[in-house]
Amino acid sequence: MNPALKTFLHVDMDAFFASVEQHDHPELKGKPVVVGSPPDQRGVVAAASYEARTFGIHSAMPSRTAYQKCPEAIFVRGNMNRYKEVSREIMRIFETYTPRVQPLSIDEAFLDVTGSLHLFGDGQTIAEKIRHDILEQTGLTASVGIAPNMFLAKLASDMNKPDGITLVPTDPEAIKCFLAPLPIGRMWGVGKVTQKKLLSLGINTIKKLQQCDRQTLEHAVGFRAAKVFSQLAYGIDERDIARDTKDKSISNETTFKTDATDRAQIEATYKRLIDQVAGRLRKAGYFATTVHLKIRWADFSTITRQTKLAIPSCDDTTLLETGMALLNEHLRDQPVRLIGFGTSGLVETDQPQTDQLDLFDRPDTTLHEKRNRLSRAADHIKKKYGPNSIQRGSTLES
Repeated sequence: MNPALKTFLHVDMDAFFASVEQHDHPELKGKPVVVGSPPDQRGVVAAASYEARTFGIHSAMPSRTAYQKCPEAIFVRGNMNRYKEVSREIMRIFETYTPRVQPLSIDEAFLDVTGSLHLFGDGQTIAEKIRHDILEQTGLTASVGIAPNMFLAKLASDMNKPDGITLVPTDPEAIKCFLAPLPIGRMWGVGKVTQKKLLSLGINTIKKLQQCDRQTLEHAVGFRAAKVFSQLAYGIDERDIARDTKDKSISNETTFKTDATDRAQIEATYKRLIDQVAGRLRKAGYFATTVHLKIRWADFSTITRQTKLAIPSCDDTTLLETGMALLNEHLRDQPVRLIGFGTSGLVETDQPQTDQLDLFDRPDTTLHEKRNRLSRAADHIKKKYGPNSIQRGSTLES
């Protein structure tokens, strides 16, 4: 074996939320299960069992649409505490095989098992052992991709779902052939907008991307994206497992002295919290992949809501836009006791870590970079002239 060659696994649980529900409630096994809001209420599908997916139901679909596609579907509210409990059990299984684990979400993770091969066998053997342990300890199935880098492992884990294993070759020419027939939409980072641009050039497969000259690609998607796509098209990905961060999340919250009813006051306070969190992110050297809203009402009932960012971010503008969208959606006309803003899924690069770009179109990377530079310039001014030297006018209460 080439001593420089690494072995990565990407382990992805099969229809995780729905599978947990079917395991905990055997009467649901073999039936179309939808985890999410009931069809008579506004909301979306969080997860769908494979039985439900045969009707075209998928995550992020409005629940009403899911019901129209399958009136026989069983809608379950879901139990996030239970899903987290199972997730922790699965992550502990990973850690028995390697300390180099990078969770991507509650139900998937990258594992670098290069240093474990002499203990447990080759990548495929370790993948089989992990799947066996997960099934034995949780009753759930997982699909695994095995490859010499993270991009290929992530791509492979989705190829034989559910309950499957895909082994990617290690020879560069074999990797090129492995990727060539795949549709361009399978390329990491190709969201709906980028896919439309590539299709306009006749690039509908990764093979066509391999054949596209760099200048044409840069003109279509920009320099940065063209550079990444040109490497990924040949299976080149030099990323490594992100180090375990002490700060799993960064957040701020404040309790009003008296319950707040004035929307302008609530928004001004919330925007200050967003700016504080953004500054802490940049100081710590992290980018966030998820933002969170927390509201505690006067009666002490509390809601928390979150949304994924299309690209990992730490700039003031992106976090403000996303945070305000959450607030506008969930702020009700009743007194607020506490307001909070937070970020999680912290990573050390703003390169997308998952296939979330299939759900959210990739933003203009030029705009993204401009926002980063502007935010860091503001940090420099605050460091030199004091934290109050630059403030948003909308955060100043009358």
